[in-house]
Amino acid sequence: MFYIVEIFGTAAFAISGVLVALKKRMDLFGILIIAFVTSVGGGTLRDILIGVTPVSWMTNIVYSYVIIGASIFGIIFRSKLNYLRTSLFLFDTIGIGLYTVVGVERGINAGLHPVICIAIGTITACFGGVVRDVLCNEIPVIFRKEIYATACILGGITYFLLKLLPIEGNFIFIIAGVVVIVIRLLAVIFKIALPNLYNNQGD
Repeated sequence: MFYIVEIFGTAAFAISGVLVALKKRMDLFGILIIAFVTSVGGGTLRDILIGVTPVSWMTNIVYSYVIIGASIFGIIFRSKLNYLRTSLFLFDTIGIGLYTVVGVERGINAGLHPVICIAIGTITACFGGVVRDVLCNEIPVIFRKEIYATACILGGITYFLLKLLPIEGNFIFIIAGVVVIVIRLLAVIFKIALPNLYNNQGD
């Protein structure tokens, strides 16, 4: 289940990277680079922080195949993904949900404190998107008032709360990931956001 979740998360983030690159009218090489950094950026930072080297995507070529395959899929079916903003949001949301639980589990395997595991899960889910947005000259979503990293944190908390209950591990994975996705969806649908410190203060 852990491996399957990480593969799906990798594919989802790769497609979100492709959509951003297409929006910026990048060439094929640029699209692949953005898809790649979006998919493995968070996991790379996570592995470095917990001392896992070489990082996971370097030791398993399947990740590269998944990224390339997802990129080709996104490019071929770009005409079907006419509503790029909606498609990007959906794939990005799925990605952070899946990668949050992957990061939390990696932290647990490294013997880290639950609070640090939640931080690792959030980094895994968010950092690839940060790199993607910076390279595409966008303000990263995590730095705006949108509910993004907060959803990952709440998903991580849910993960540890569920571990206190007699629930099978695979279901904990699924439920915690779904919590992240649902919170992110509800936040956008109902326009729930963190307080803006600059309201009514000029700039």
